[in-house]
Amino acid sequence: MWLVIALGVLVGLPMGMTGAGGGMLAVPLLVFGLGISITAAVPIALLGVALAAWLAAVMGLRAGLVRYRAALLMALAGVLVAPLGVWLSHRLDQRLLAAVFALVLVYVAYKTVRDRHEVALDNSLPCTLGEDTGRFVWTSRCSRSVLLSGGLAGFMSGLVGVGGGFVLVPALQRISPLGMRSVVATTLTVIALVSTSIVTASLIGGQLDEQLALTFSIGAVTGLVLGHALAGKLGQGLIEGGFALLAVLAALLLLLHSFA
Repeated sequence: MWLVIALGVLVGLPMGMTGAGGGMLAVPLLVFGLGISITAAVPIALLGVALAAWLAAVMGLRAGLVRYRAALLMALAGVLVAPLGVWLSHRLDQRLLAAVFALVLVYVAYKTVRDRHEVALDNSLPCTLGEDTGRFVWTSRCSRSVLLSGGLAGFMSGLVGVGGGFVLVPALQRISPLGMRSVVATTLTVIALVSTSIVTASLIGGQLDEQLALTFSIGAVTGLVLGHALAGKLGQGLIEGGFALLAVLAALLLLLHSFA
């Protein structure tokens, strides 16, 4: 039990600090730490991610940081596309799925270190903010960008059990001038909605180990609270570097478990 809680804490920490990485780390940690298959690990990982993300979403809403219209639109696209990822995950070879997941982890680590986003304040971005309201100015270009980002996040959530934060955080940074705190809060709201839909489907289909998932979730929520507290004390560069290192380590552990 304590091992499962510890794994959950490791998943919740980066979520609280960066808004991403929780689900991405959860599957390889569960697979390597508990010796279960990727297919079995996905719903367990997503329940922990969903509960932790709901806590963060409520905190963000209370602080006025969540762009809830964008979050709902992204979540709608993600929920519609996620079943395709789930369907595909049950038809791919486990070793192939592990290899794809490891490549995604390494790519995300590379992009985290290389691509430091600088917020743009001009009108070249797909989505801009109203000067008076601070809310999204909804154009067809902005709507398409938001829908595509949400759909990709939902597909990856269903396929490999990630919450989608590693897609949504850089996506929101590239399509809008939102500050990092608002990006994180909006991303975690989307993750909460999309992950909940996939967990519900897994529960109905009898694919979820409830006791293991709830124990893991306790650790994930605890880790998120700790990560949120630490985020204000650590520099952004240190957080991003540590996140990239964890992603590469998770990829190596997953490949070792699947192929060794």
